[in-house]
Amino acid sequence: MTRPVVILPDLHGRLDLLEAALEYAGREWGPSVHLLSLGDAIDRGPQSVACAERLLELSRAGQATLLMGNHERMAQEGLQWFRTYLTSRDPADERRALEGFRWWMGNGGESVRREVGALTLETFPTVLAEYLDTLTRVVYVTGDGEVHRAVPSGPSVLVAHASPPVPHRRYPSPESAALWLRPFEGPFPLPPGVTYSVHGHTPVRGPVRLGRHVYLDLGAYETGRMALLAVGGPGDVAAPPPVTVLEGRGDPAAARRYPTFGEALPVRLAARTGGRP
Repeated sequence: MTRPVVILPDLHGRLDLLEAALEYAGREWGPSVHLLSLGDAIDRGPQSVACAERLLELSRAGQATLLMGNHERMAQEGLQWFRTYLTSRDPADERRALEGFRWWMGNGGESVRREVGALTLETFPTVLAEYLDTLTRVVYVTGDGEVHRAVPSGPSVLVAHASPPVPHRRYPSPESAALWLRPFEGPFPLPPGVTYSVHGHTPVRGPVRLGRHVYLDLGAYETGRMALLAVGGPGDVAAPPPVTVLEGRGDPAAARRYPTFGEALPVRLAARTGGRP
């Protein structure tokens, strides 16, 4: 039995768009639908912790697979070193923890501090820590709707936050590169059997395809526009199907700042989920 897998790009704290996407996906593709989050569910927007909690709930129920984005990676850095310090009591580990925490605060984490009222490594929200522990970096979707951690034997779609995992001089491993690379930093070869790849990370004015790579991040936290790509059968693994775009509260004109590149993908607009603020 084939189940549809709906790929959802960067939420950045927009719980309202997450709930709208879940409602639409269940209505359009049925109760067996499986959500595949591209990461960057936290930071910038108003409800990062609530987004993490909702995604974690779906993951525990077997209804979602959660990928790490670069914002989750930054949030993870200080926490990992702080956990090490609690065992080692080595001041060097504490320093690394504080440096990692400062890195995150300077790149979007401050919005989480505003959301929870007070935020330190000692008071790190439990649900956010559990969410970070759940994440993986690269998966492969086959035509039957199964999500694989390694390249499967048959045709598949590679899904990762920023790019396919490739060796790169700036990153310690290919899976680290998959969290950070931009489209213009390619080329990005794909493993045998992978027909195309899907990513968020780089905001675009509309869903685009550049070579064999699809980019879906529409800057939802500020534009209110969220792309959904459903991979629900062998044909969807062979080539990208049309992308559904949900429109909610936001400023669509903010997308004028985003780059234009590649080939525009066919889009169908869903009903608006609410008016502008």
